[in-house]
Amino acid sequence: MDRMERAFARNRAWADGVRRADPEFFERLSEQQAPEYLWIGCSDSRVPANTLLDMPPGEVFVHRNIANVVSPSDLNFLSVLQFAVEVLQVRIIIVCGHYGCGGVRASLEERDHGLIDNWLNHIRLVSRLHRDRLEALPEEDRPNRLCELNVIEQAQNVARTTIVRNAWKRGQPLSIHGVVYNLHDGVLAELVSHSASGETCPMLEKDGPTD
Repeated sequence: MDRMERAFARNRAWADGVRRADPEFFERLSEQQAPEYLWIGCSDSRVPANTLLDMPPGEVFVHRNIANVVSPSDLNFLSVLQFAVEVLQVRIIIVCGHYGCGGVRASLEERDHGLIDNWLNHIRLVSRLHRDRLEALPEEDRPNRLCELNVIEQAQNVARTTIVRNAWKRGQPLSIHGVVYNLHDGVLAELVSHSASGETCPMLEKDGPTD
């Protein structure tokens, strides 16, 4: 049995198991999509949204890319965000980074990575914005700190989109939460939150402003 045959066999076994536990599950799932959450996360295979939130299919609308970047020129992301906010009417947007992120580590390396360097420039911008904070740390601690700072900046980028600002103007209930995932214990920790009433970021408030 080759790899794809094994993948299909596992899929059938999963589907059969779900139907045995809940015979009407797939019928309900096929009728509509009404998630309350939009997840913007890293493409890393160790950070699956539904698993981390312990939610079944249909509960989380998901967008993933390298290092959970929110770029105002990324039409793929903007289309997902617009559909989630204006059509699905999600109530919570989660921007999730994770410690040990390969994209974040690569952005700190002074060598050529090829095509992906164009994408990593988004993270390098975050490094420049918080240069003093990063340089104050031992070198081995900088990648995880940059993971946190990247989450904070990308969550702010979501809050700045016209899609989110217009939703708040309409009085639509919507909040944004920047979180980081620890691969070593499976726990999510909140770093920043945004709502129509403002921003809360205890981590940066504790550190104070950059120069």
